[in-house]
Amino acid sequence: MLCEMIKTPISVFLVLIHFYLSCQDIPNSFTLNSAIEWGMDYNKTIQKSNLELQKAYKEKWKTISIGLPQIRANLSYQNFLEQPVSLIPAEFFGGTKGDYAEVVFGTEQTAIGFAEINQLLFDGTYIIGVQGLKHYIDTAKNVLEKSQIEIKKSIIIAYVNTLVAEENISVIERNLSALNKNLKEITAVYKNGFSEEEDVEQIKLTISKLRTQFKYAKESYKLSFDILKLLLGVELDHKVNLSDSLEYLTMKNLNYESIDSNYSNNIDIRLAENKVIEEKFLFRLEKAKGLPSLSAFLNGSYVGNSNEFTFTDKEQKWFGSSAFGLRLEVPIFSSFGRHAKSQKAKLSLQQAEKNLTEVKSKVYVEMRKAQNNFNLAKENYLTAIDNLKLAERIEKKNIIKFFEGVSGSFQLTQAQQQLYQAQQSKIQSMRAVIIEKTNLENILNNKN
Repeated sequence: MLCEMIKTPISVFLVLIHFYLSCQDIPNSFTLNSAIEWGMDYNKTIQKSNLELQKAYKEKWKTISIGLPQIRANLSYQNFLEQPVSLIPAEFFGGTKGDYAEVVFGTEQTAIGFAEINQLLFDGTYIIGVQGLKHYIDTAKNVLEKSQIEIKKSIIIAYVNTLVAEENISVIERNLSALNKNLKEITAVYKNGFSEEEDVEQIKLTISKLRTQFKYAKESYKLSFDILKLLLGVELDHKVNLSDSLEYLTMKNLNYESIDSNYSNNIDIRLAENKVIEEKFLFRLEKAKGLPSLSAFLNGSYVGNSNEFTFTDKEQKWFGSSAFGLRLEVPIFSSFGRHAKSQKAKLSLQQAEKNLTEVKSKVYVEMRKAQNNFNLAKENYLTAIDNLKLAERIEKKNIIKFFEGVSGSFQLTQAQQQLYQAQQSKIQSMRAVIIEKTNLENILNNKN
């Protein structure tokens, strides 16, 4: 163990921090559900959205604190390098009228300690701001949920694409194995003079095409896996396995019959509703700015004067003062600026309401389209299975006919191409079932 090799406590601590940040106890294998759960915790986009939600909670307390008692205090010290001189009529001191005497007031040094408590008693904008706090948090939660929905969909697509590429590799490998066997047999037949060279070359050409497809499938597999790791917040060099098969996920989604068509929980609709509520509060806020505000204050201060720095001495005299009061602010005239802002906010509210109506209509159309696509995907999958079985039978018959000399290489190659297309169609139909089901659930925001 690495920790056993480290002798100092500081080194042990650093190693533990490294393991926590780099490894995070990443599983060696992911089902689709466990991959989604992991992504919800470690995906960078979701983590940033979580931080935005935390900021919203802090903003909530920031707004509430405005209406709570505010206490401030300050301490000041002043030392006149040269005291200001004031002119006083000399006649005050028995001098000649019209003359002025030079007088210096106060001491060279002054220290002042001041404290004040302010309490907001009434402010229309504050009341509306507090009322809108719950909505502010709800909006942040919905933004986070939208990020989660989008990342979940991306994880599913990346997971399925990886399985599709893996299945393609497996299918191509089986086909190559069968073709290489056929090539040996046809080559032997050709050498014995019972076949033409074109037959051998035709098989070689088919093998070459499959090898190209095999290379592409391996590249697609690596790329899809890397995308999945990025979505999961996992290092690209970390080795993990995908434990769910494409067949299992297809059957799981295929057998899902009851889908609630109620789309009221759609996240885009909820965000549009949030926008309407937000604009309502902003409209009320602009109107409330025309209301007066009332606050109370209580303050006190101590002043010390001296020609020397004696403010820390016990004998230093301090003169105190205090005051209590109310502060009323009344907006009287803003050159119609408040009215313009209020009307602008009203227009923004109307825009938000129209946008909500548009979003609802758009989501309904998307839902109907997603339902049709999902039903079509299921039908295509069932058709692809039947077509694959048919293509397999045709290919076997043509192999027999070819070696019996009944048909040529062209018919065999054509049958093989039909088989490869049927195999690909089945794989793609399996992918479509899963993806289209995901699209439909995302629109409905199905929690199942």
